[in-house]
Amino acid sequence: MTSHLRLVAKIAMGYRGYGLPLAELISEGNVGMMQAVKRFDPERGFRLATYAMWWIRASIQEYILHSWSLVKMGTTAAQKKLFFNLRRLKGQLQEIDEGDMSPESVKQIATTLDVSEDEVVSMNRRLSGGDHSLNAPLRQDNDGEWQDWLMDESETQETLVAEAQEMDKRRELLGEAMQTLNERERHILTERRLQDEPMTLEDLSKVYGISRERVRQIEVRAFEKLQKSMRNAAKEQRLLMEEAS
Repeated sequence: MTSHLRLVAKIAMGYRGYGLPLAELISEGNVGMMQAVKRFDPERGFRLATYAMWWIRASIQEYILHSWSLVKMGTTAAQKKLFFNLRRLKGQLQEIDEGDMSPESVKQIATTLDVSEDEVVSMNRRLSGGDHSLNAPLRQDNDGEWQDWLMDESETQETLVAEAQEMDKRRELLGEAMQTLNERERHILTERRLQDEPMTLEDLSKVYGISRERVRQIEVRAFEKLQKSMRNAAKEQRLLMEEAS
């Protein structure tokens, strides 16, 4: 380990452009070096330095991917290839602007790295944009932050409570309306309309010893009675609320 510290430092120096502390890059490189020493087999005829280079680079690259952005970077082979080669290829194509690249450059990079053009565009935007704090002030006088403009798309507490109360009222009305049906109507309606896996007309006809058409008629009649009972109950509730107000 001690005799190869210079090798680790040399490789780490090549990753300074990602804005991370050099000392941390070297530390991660040393972790990779330890893995290389642990796994190295001298009987295969390779030099330790040649074998260790791959472990050092892999350890440093994993650290960069997890530390470069607050938002987790992709770790697929294609995304790693893009992350660590996009800047170099952009420099070769003289694409020095921070905005989107020309379609020709995107196509050429995608072909060179064997990835899709959409992946090239997406990675370029991520590398160009960087992270921005939601607590950054909107103006120089520190009046307001970016997070103040974020919109919460979820329902408000008032809406959720109102919906829950409405659902409770509907369940109460349904329970009362079911009591207006006789036992056979209630059972057939429950099995046909209120189950995740409804019974078939054939099965219910065997239960009651009647035809499938008769079961269907009872179901329709029971449903109509249920609707009428619930409408009348809802109407009575509205009248009571109006009188109370």
